[in-house]
Order: sequence, then structure tokens, then C-alpha cells
Amino acid sequence: MASRIHFISDLHLNEGRPENTQRFLTYLDALDSTVSDLYILGDLFDVWVGDDDTTPPNSDVKERLKAAADKGLRVFFIAGNRDFLIGKAFFKETQVTCLADESVIDLFGVKTLLMHGDLLCTDDIEYQQFRALTHNADWQQAALSKPLDERLMLAQQYRQQSHLNKKNKARDIMDVNVSTVVETMAKHAVQRLIHGHTHRPDLHQHCVNNLPVERFVLAEWDDKGGSVLEWNSTGYKIIPLA
Repeated sequence: MASRIHFISDLHLNEGRPENTQRFLTYLDALDSTVSDLYILGDLFDVWVGDDDTTPPNSDVKERLKAAADKGLRVFFIAGNRDFLIGKAFFKETQVTCLADESVIDLFGVKTLLMHGDLLCTDDIEYQQFRALTHNADWQQAALSKPLDERLMLAQQYRQQSHLNKKNKARDIMDVNVSTVVETMAKHAVQRLIHGHTHRPDLHQHCVNNLPVERFVLAEWDDKGGSVLEWNSTGYKIIPLA
């Protein structure tokens, strides 16, 4: 039987949303051998302050990812803007493969670019400056060297500030810049782009080098449910999860 490949993003798992965690764990447990690959395109967790943080649901999620990998599922992960501090210990424990942002795969014969999506939101200059700072190796080393309690406190402050910043920004500023999308797809010479981050699930058509290309935006998982983008050799479908 032909394999199926799944794509998800923006689950934002955290202690305050147990129903979302259970939805993900149930989804993992239900996967059968016809699903060969799972790509998590960022923000699996609402916050990640270091691989030593055992705040629920971190340990349960790691254990179930490892169990899925042990059954033969290949899991790939691209960091999001909330869980970019996931490190080597996490990947070793779970057997998940870390991918760089802007990773290209062959998806049933179509060259496909995978991203979290925040790099495409170039109109949000303030965020892009913050992203550049927090993805600096020295900044990350300094952040991870702080005591766990301090890191958790700082993460809480960041989430509160992020929420306030979003309320004060125009909606369009936090969406992708179409010119950046076209330039990025042209740079990688791809026919398809799959990303998350914006929480605006849709299928967009663009033109790159006078050729039609497509861009899939993955949905956020929230209290109402989640969804999976599934591809097989005949095409794709969206699988809703209650």
C-alpha cells in the first residue's frame, strides 16, 4: 500500500490546554504503518525553555513521539517561533529528526519547500528583529544558562508581551509578504510550499518565474479541534481532528 505523509503545525501544547495534548497523543497512537512520515512544522509546544524542563505535557509528548518512532514512523521537526530552543537532548530522546527552516523535500515527485512560516512575515519588522536576536547562538546559550525557574518566568512574560503586541498590530502585518513568498520559492526552485505560523489555513496560488506554484498554510490546533494535511501518491486531503 502506498505511503501517506502527514504535515501539522501550531499545536501550541501547554499545561493549560490538556484537551489539545490529548488530541495529539490520540492522533499519534492511531497512526498505522501506512503513514510513513510526519512533519511537524513548528510550534508543537507553546513554549520551550530548555530540554531540562519537565513541565507537563513535555514528558508525555516525548514518550509518545519515541513510541511512534519505535513503531517505524519517521518524524521530522522544524522549529517554530515558540519552541526554537528545543535541543539535541530532545531529538535524542524522541528519535525525531531536526530539519532546518527552509528544507526542501521530494513530495511524490514535486519539489516542496517546508518552513515554519515566520520568516515570510517580513512586513513585521519588529518581530523579524526579535527573531534575529533570539536565533543568535550566543543569545541562546546565555538564555539556556539561566536557572529553569527564571527561564519559565521569562517565557511567561514573553507570552504576555507577544499577546499584547498582536493586539496592537494590523492583521496584514502579521501575515506573509507575497513578494517574500515568491522570492523564497524562486530561490529554492520549488513548485510547492507548505508552512504554518500565520494560523490562516488556506491554499494559495502564486506565479514564480512565470510558472504556477501552490502554497499550503497549515491550521492551528485549538480548543475546537485540529487538522492534518495528508499527501499520498494521488493527491492531498485535510483530515479534521475533533
